[in-house]
Parts: sequence; C-alpha cells; structure tokens
Amino acid sequence: MATVTNGKKVAPEAELPRKAFGLAAHDSSGILSPFAFSRRNNRDDDVTIKILYCGICHTDLHNIKNEWKNTIYPIVPGHEIVGEVSEVGSKVERFKVGDKVGVGCLAGSCRSCAGCTTGFENFCPLPILTYNSKDPEDGTVTYGGYSDMIVVNQDFVISMPENLPLDKAAPLLCAGITVYTPMKYHGLNAPGKHLGVVGLGGLGHVAVKFGKAFGMKVTVISSSPSKEKEAIERLGADAFLVSSNPEQMKAAIFSMDGIIDTVSASHSVPPLLALLKPNGKMVMVGLPEKPMEIPAFSLVLGAKMLAGSCIGGLKDTQEMIDFAGKHNLTADIELISADYVNKAIERLIKADVRYRFVIDIANTLKSNI
Repeated sequence: MATVTNGKKVAPEAELPRKAFGLAAHDSSGILSPFAFSRRNNRDDDVTIKILYCGICHTDLHNIKNEWKNTIYPIVPGHEIVGEVSEVGSKVERFKVGDKVGVGCLAGSCRSCAGCTTGFENFCPLPILTYNSKDPEDGTVTYGGYSDMIVVNQDFVISMPENLPLDKAAPLLCAGITVYTPMKYHGLNAPGKHLGVVGLGGLGHVAVKFGKAFGMKVTVISSSPSKEKEAIERLGADAFLVSSNPEQMKAAIFSMDGIIDTVSASHSVPPLLALLKPNGKMVMVGLPEKPMEIPAFSLVLGAKMLAGSCIGGLKDTQEMIDFAGKHNLTADIELISADYVNKAIERLIKADVRYRFVIDIANTLKSNI
C-alpha cells in the first residue's frame, strides 16, 4: 500500500522502478561506458530475467554509432540475451523462477495487425524492439542486454533447451532466426537439395550449420580464399567457391537450388543469381548500404526469384531454438568480459572475430568497472 508524505502519495519500495546497471553509448562515437538506469517492475504477465550472457550483433554497431539515424541516446544495446528467470508475474504460466530463457530482437508488438495475428510479429508496423525503442504503455525507452537484468512480457520470452551451452546459444536469438526463417519459408531446408551460403561471418557460419542439419549439400561462396579450410573442415560445408574467381563461378552456374546471401557489404548480385538452377531462389538477409543493381535478365532467364527476410516471429524463434537443441547446434563464439566490449566493437568493425562476440554478463559486468 502506498504511504502519504507531505500530502503526497509515495509508492512503497516494491512499486519503485528497479535499479539496473549496464553499458551505454551516449553519442555517435559509439563508446560504451557504465550506466545506471531503471527497469519497470514486474507486471502480471512479465518475466524478470537475470542476464547471464549477451551476444554482440552487427546491428548493435550500427545503432551505437547512429548509422541508421534513429538512435535514442543513451543506448544500451544487445538483443541476443540469455539468462535465468528471477521473478514471474501472477498471470505467467509458461515460465517459473530458475528457468533458462532467452530474449531476441523483439520485446513487444501491437498484437492486432496482420503480422502479429499470424505469428509474424517481426513484421509488425509498431514493434517494441528490445532496445532503442519506445514502450507505448509507459513511454519509456527500451534498454538491451548489455546489462544485468531485463523485464519482458512472457509472450516475447524464449525457452532455452537444457542441453545447449547458453553462451554459445545466445547468438541464435538473432543470427539463428535470421537464417532459419528464410530457409523454412523459401524451401531452403529440403534434404538433398543444394544450398549456397554467401559470406562466412556471424550469419553465414550459422547458415552453414543449419543447412547441414537440414540434410542439404552446402557450398560457401566467399571473397576470401583463406576461409576455405575453415568452411569445409570446421563448419562442415561440402564445397567452397571464391566469388572473385571467374573459372570457379562459371563452373558452378545452374548448380544450386537456393542461395542465402548474408553479406552486408556492397557486392554484385547477378553473378550469384547465375548459380541458381531454373526456378531457384536467392534470399537476402544482409543489408548493404547502397542500392543493388539487378538486370531483369538475371531473373527472367531461368525464372529465378530474389527475396528478402528479416528475423522471425516468436513461434518460429522457439521452433528454431528447439531445432538447434535437437541437433546440438550453436554459434562459434569468443567469450569476452564486459570491460573488453569497446575493443570487441573495434574488432567487429574489422571483421576480426570468429564468429560472434558474447559478453559474460553475470561474471564480469560490475557496477565499479
């Protein structure tokens, strides 16, 4: 019950916003520093999570530096969150204290649009992103997983498989669903079919793993010849093409049933479309800054299709993580301490990571760092 002091109603301690601590960027330099802030109290349908690990996604880099011109400072990034439930609301039925859970790119949505009502909350025109977004219920800005705890509506929380190591599973909540969804909806998951994966980075290496788990033949297409051994011997790809090698590319024309393009740097698309069999599909999940040039003949000759995909809804995300658990599929990571995060961002800019940085939040994020 609230008390009254000096004629004003004062909320008891339980009703006050919860103290939280994390790492935030305060301007477009993108430099992250210790930041104390508040989380909302646990509502009836909320789950409070003690964050154990959080992956560093390339989207975090874009946002902390305001490269997409929509950053709300201060910004606490992070949408590859795994942790342990520390509190549940009275209406929460799917989770209990102690459960291992995850939170991806979405923390809420409108619940009523065509996307939300069909399981595609990722296409909601009014999404509540896990960070750098405004919660319409109270007007507060959302803060992400580079922090010690988070409060999320139960419908946007993912149950994590017991057999997966949480640090290596964290990137699946963004990178994993980003490649799983187009594979599912564009038929790039059929056993025995030939899948091309363009780029061997945070997204690409996970796409290779999912492709092999689906029983497909997988060829990595990369501009870096040095990645061939890694792709085949470590990740299990069946073949490797150097995209700048005309002979190799010519020999592979009309050989692939589908391609998933994970590259965010500007690159030529028509030579990749040429690799597709008739009626083949190529799906873009990377986000090059410059517009692509696609000659109509690249699509018309061969009845080829070019599509795009963006993360996935909550049902598909849970399905993806369950599939990963069944196949013991995780990301290849470099586990880092919280005080290394700015150095990690510098290395991410240079693509100097194999293949995802993950912050050990529980053991290294301290309020005195």
